[in-house]
Amino acid sequence: MRIAFVGKGGSGKTTLSALFSRHLASTGAPVLAVDGDINQHLAEALAPAENTPVTPPPLGPRLHDIKTYLRGTNPRITSTESMIKTTPPGRGSRLLRLLGDDELHARHVVRAGGVPLMATGQFDDSDLGVACYHSKLGAVELYLGHLVDGPGEYVVVDMTAGADAFASGLFTRFDLTFLVAEPTRKGVSVYRQYRDHAREFGIRIAVVGNKVTCEDDLLFLKNQVGDDLLTHLVHSDWVRAAEQGRTPLADLDAADASDPLSTLEPHNRHALTVLREAVDSHPRDWDRLHRHAVEFHLRNAHSWADARTGENLSSQIDPTFTPGPAALLSSCP
Repeated sequence: MRIAFVGKGGSGKTTLSALFSRHLASTGAPVLAVDGDINQHLAEALAPAENTPVTPPPLGPRLHDIKTYLRGTNPRITSTESMIKTTPPGRGSRLLRLLGDDELHARHVVRAGGVPLMATGQFDDSDLGVACYHSKLGAVELYLGHLVDGPGEYVVVDMTAGADAFASGLFTRFDLTFLVAEPTRKGVSVYRQYRDHAREFGIRIAVVGNKVTCEDDLLFLKNQVGDDLLTHLVHSDWVRAAEQGRTPLADLDAADASDPLSTLEPHNRHALTVLREAVDSHPRDWDRLHRHAVEFHLRNAHSWADARTGENLSSQIDPTFTPGPAALLSSCP
């Protein structure tokens, strides 16, 4: 299952991405966290006690190599240069298993706080003034487009702030999008943008209230987002202490070495359980996922990619191919 965390900058989406990833990992579930935010802080959020968090080799600078690998022997893709971020897989493409034994995972995954982590990477000097961040997010879009993840497996992506995720087709790659909202007018403003766009494409979203301090905060969120409010987290001294690189003294004796979140506030631990139940409640619809991929590939092809590549990129769509468990049997070795 693929989960995105989105929201206004400062809402706590990176913190919740990390908490949810650590919660899943503590249960033994296969999980991969992906830092897809222009501000790359997920490694630090996953391992807040580390003085120098380990960061993975970024995906963005290796986009050409990633395309070459995923292209495989797909005859519909004439060259790596003609493969764009929305190019869907077809017969001959390399499909990926979550954290599988392949060169992409081997090169780009590290463990942070006990959670496997990939990252798009930050802007470097060569990007300034000439590239947008979506050029790096294209690697994540291709990765998810070629990933065949099964039931009980999780990919958690910390997305860019605001409604910027709708600037690419990446927002259609998820089974559920959690929109993190503080109990303020600014906090729920991004929700309205997401709600309207998501309804247009049938995308599942759920609002997660964050930094709730009192009943008035909760009532405000309920009035603003209605039934889309799934659950909420209360203000957390545990999170603040972790972000400062320390453990509250009162929690030291109660800590469970096998569960890094054992001393998180009980209400917030329960909220993480509610998030997982919401994710698990809807099985994957591979046909629908693929239809969205094809739609956005055609949009990009007609808008700019045909002209840039000099090809009709609609021919890259394999009409008899749908990614999924069955397709793994015929994918490129």
